[in-house]
Amino acid sequence: MTFRADLHCHSYYSDGEDSPYDLLAKAKASGLSGLSITDHDTIEAYVPGIFDEAKRQSIQLLPGIEVSSEWQGLSVHILGYGFDLKSASLSAFLHEMRQRRRKRNLAILEKLKTRNMPISEEELLGFVQQKSPHPQAAHRTIGRPHIAQLLVHKRHVKTTQEAFELYLKEGASCYAFGVKFTPREAIEQIHAASGKAILAHPHFLKGGSFLREIVALGFDGVECHYGTLAKELQKPWLELAEKRGWIATGGSDYHGSFKPLTPLGCSWVSEAVFERLAKK
Repeated sequence: MTFRADLHCHSYYSDGEDSPYDLLAKAKASGLSGLSITDHDTIEAYVPGIFDEAKRQSIQLLPGIEVSSEWQGLSVHILGYGFDLKSASLSAFLHEMRQRRRKRNLAILEKLKTRNMPISEEELLGFVQQKSPHPQAAHRTIGRPHIAQLLVHKRHVKTTQEAFELYLKEGASCYAFGVKFTPREAIEQIHAASGKAILAHPHFLKGGSFLREIVALGFDGVECHYGTLAKELQKPWLELAEKRGWIATGGSDYHGSFKPLTPLGCSWVSEAVFERLAKK
């Protein structure tokens, strides 16, 4: 059987639908041989026993994360792979990210309140906990997708897409800027934890000098294969990876029913790529 690894998916510890164990089961059912759970700004998916379960399912599990950063006022996501899950410096970095994200959430909730859509922080936390109960719920990444889901639940909007369009997307009436780390800072933290730093879904970044500056920041690779993206859109990134000697990674960006058009395993990498990322 051909080795296939999906290196980009999300659990309910960030904005996905499934538990880490559910993701392993779905990976097995999809015929995958490798997996990396890349939750936003958290590694809580790597719960005690998850690697034993992966071994039982004959799935090679690679530590992963998707780190949020900002450059010139625009969002840049960075995938980290193969890092030390017990790294004290990485743990401190992620704690600071949670604190910054919380402040941003509170700013959004305050703006929603002025538009007669009051949501308290306690209500938001309770809603997230109810949707995916787990004793470590306080450590999961909570952000705009969860606020959007709660707005739907409270019938302020019909869909999460409507919530973003009207209130939560950049430029909308209840959007709030967060103080994010730069891509360089995120890359340094991943490297300090003995991991590889990969530029995530570059297909959505604007070009020109912005992109030239981004790719010069010290990445180890780039996510060339992404979701159900057409192959012709992947080609320039494969050429860039070859030119720079980078690792060309890929994955589905699976979230469950929240993004139903991107099934787990729809984009994948070979065993050789997986091993390059896992190698210390």
